Amino acid sequence: MNEHNKFMKLALKEADKAFAKEEIPVGAIIVKDGKVIARAYNSKETSKNACGHAEILAIQKACKKLNSWRLLDCEMYVTLEPCPMCAGALINSRIAKVYIGTDDEKTGACGSKLDLLKDYKFNHIVQAEKYILKEECSRSIKKIF
Repeated sequence: MNEHNKFMKLALKEADKAFAKEEIPVGAIIVKDGKVIARAYNSKETSKNACGHAEILAIQKACKKLNSWRLLDCEMYVTLEPCPMCAGALINSRIAKVYIGTDDEKTGACGSKLDLLKDYKFNHIVQAEKYILKEECSRSIKKIF
């Protein structure tokens, strides 16, 4: 199993945790130097917080772990394409690269609805690679819909 698949499988485990709590099954992990430094899953329903997206929560945990808001040289693996809020958080936290499992045709901001990472000029560029374990990630999100 290659490294990208290994890390996306960990993100899928986080998505399973969300599903078990009747949340939208999205999971995210952040990796630095080949090691997982943060993991999270959606918790909007249980937290009653619109910002309870897996990506935001993982970024918060990684910032705490590194004691910095700059997540330089970090990569995120997320099962579903980030929305505009989460894509903005990727840019603002200085994540180097995001690996995306599957598209979000409704609110995806990394190519599906719009592409905040490519189509706009910001002070930081986040590289993106899509379709890591696409079928598994698609099945995960379709469990709830």
